[in-house]
Amino acid sequence: MSSAIERQLWTHMEFGKLICIEISHRIQELGISLAVPSFTSAEFSLITDPFTQQQNLIGYWFNPHRQKIGQVQFHSDGSCYAEYDVVQTHPSRPNLFIEAITVWGNIDNIKTEAKLLEMPQ
Repeated sequence: MSSAIERQLWTHMEFGKLICIEISHRIQELGISLAVPSFTSAEFSLITDPFTQQQNLIGYWFNPHRQKIGQVQFHSDGSCYAEYDVVQTHPSRPNLFIEAITVWGNIDNIKTEAKLLEMPQ
């Protein structure tokens, strides 16, 4: 891992751990059984934001078969966006499918929501 990625990783460590906690809480609220992400288990790289030209830290979570199951991105303005795949039928509403948990905001105001889709008839 490059020193630039390591610096960004340490800069965002607290925020990243909070994001994972929020994903975990949302999964628990839904009442489903699913392994939750650990911030440090993601694979990180830097990407250039096309608008600001700043370096953003992005991390991907993978399952044991190396399929992407989530991502987290930290923007240069201090905000973040993350998604973590759930891919399960809603436990109490069988007409709904839970695609993923989405997270956005900043370290002082983290928002989450479940991406729900109607089951096809």
